[in-house]
Amino acid sequence: MKYTYFAIILLIFISAFPTSAQSAKNRQFGFGLVLGEPTGAAFKFRTGSDNAIAVNAGLSYFGSPRIGVDYLWHFNAFRSSDFDLYAGAGGVIGFGESKGFWYKKELNKFYSRSEGVGLAARGVVGVDAYLSNTPIDFFLELGLLVGLTPSSGAAMDAAIGIRFYP
Repeated sequence: MKYTYFAIILLIFISAFPTSAQSAKNRQFGFGLVLGEPTGAAFKFRTGSDNAIAVNAGLSYFGSPRIGVDYLWHFNAFRSSDFDLYAGAGGVIGFGESKGFWYKKELNKFYSRSEGVGLAARGVVGVDAYLSNTPIDFFLELGLLVGLTPSSGAAMDAAIGIRFYP
């Protein structure tokens, strides 16, 4: 329920900004919400026409709070100005209690890590959907985490989100 209130407040905040006919695809900085893994805030900084740095921070099964940073490459695979595929690499750090499940090859089973700081490398693929003539984009992404510390392992994460480009 608290996320519903947060989303309503965010939409009111977004509507207060003057908008232009320029698409979110052509803007340099965006911020918004991400739901899934993690659930929290999402930021995107374009470093070029086909590259960006994505940052997300929020609550996660990997560890709460969780902070992730990815370097993204965008591909116009759909030959459309409204959609982009992207792929990237980055890292994730999670603090505190973790409820996530990791597959550990040495044990040949899934296990749950409970306390401490977790560090993982991350590969990500996703799709951006730009609303025509608005400074808003929606995204859907899937990531593969490879645990580096406190022990090795692998996990998947997925998220959906919205960003506003002022």
